[in-house]
Amino acid sequence: MTLSFSARLPLARFEIDRDNLSRPRENLFEELWAEPTTRVLAVTNGTAPVTEDRTALRLLPVASVARDGLLVYLGRAEVDGGVTAIVARVTDPEEAEQIGGDWANLRDVAHRLGDQDAALFAEAVAITNWHASHGFSPRTGTATVPTMGGWVRVDPDTGVEVFPRTDPAIIVRITDAEDRLLLGSNALWEHNRYSLLAGFVEPGESLESAVMREVFEESGVRVTNARYLGSQPWPFPASLMLGFTASVDDSWHGDLLPDGDEILDLRWFSRDELTASLGDILLPGPSSIARAIVEHWYGRPLDGGSPW
Repeated sequence: MTLSFSARLPLARFEIDRDNLSRPRENLFEELWAEPTTRVLAVTNGTAPVTEDRTALRLLPVASVARDGLLVYLGRAEVDGGVTAIVARVTDPEEAEQIGGDWANLRDVAHRLGDQDAALFAEAVAITNWHASHGFSPRTGTATVPTMGGWVRVDPDTGVEVFPRTDPAIIVRITDAEDRLLLGSNALWEHNRYSLLAGFVEPGESLESAVMREVFEESGVRVTNARYLGSQPWPFPASLMLGFTASVDDSWHGDLLPDGDEILDLRWFSRDELTASLGDILLPGPSSIARAIVEHWYGRPLDGGSPW
């Protein structure tokens, strides 16, 4: 069976009941701590405990975890053959050391986790990142307090609610008339790492307009025929990556012009040229939508596996 594009995205797999109807319960966490089957996902600095082979999360029994600090109700998932409540708890480094075992960053292991664990990890990292950066009211500067199971923060003086946000960003597979792929090297990466062009959507801008603007700003290339391909969350710290394909406009015949700030180098690759370059250049990691889009164009996973 050939998998769809979205089914191959490590962080787009959704196997959780987020159970939003339970979030308003006044004593939600007291009730969850009273359920012996409840499990806790500890999170510290974007990492969580994983099994030794790094293919699954290690969820902690609720009885072993204090009901303090920042808690977020992630929903219900299947654990040990039953449907179980899962709570994310922000854990400081000292507690993490006491928990022990292996801990991993989401981007390093997402492609190795099952659908449910990848979704839980992405949800936990995204929402705890939001809490870390929205501790104060944007209107009054007053410290806000979590409510609604950790999905809302409230200004206690004014009652104004602050909701989680996600920053939309487009990422584009650009091909020319010869079906060559355009890849760029970002100033923040190793000099030999190449990926697709990407950028944040600006206020008042459509996704298609963002594709055309970002590509031109970073490369000088005019593109057309922007088509949506798929999306996945990228909580580093709070993005939603929206994958597109686009073609070089027939009227464009200029040179590649890296902007010199974000993009330092640009190269066209045929499939044969990309194959020949794999020992010399680094490509996006296997948990990213960028890697999936490149492989979708290439026709098969770059490290082997079934064709797209």
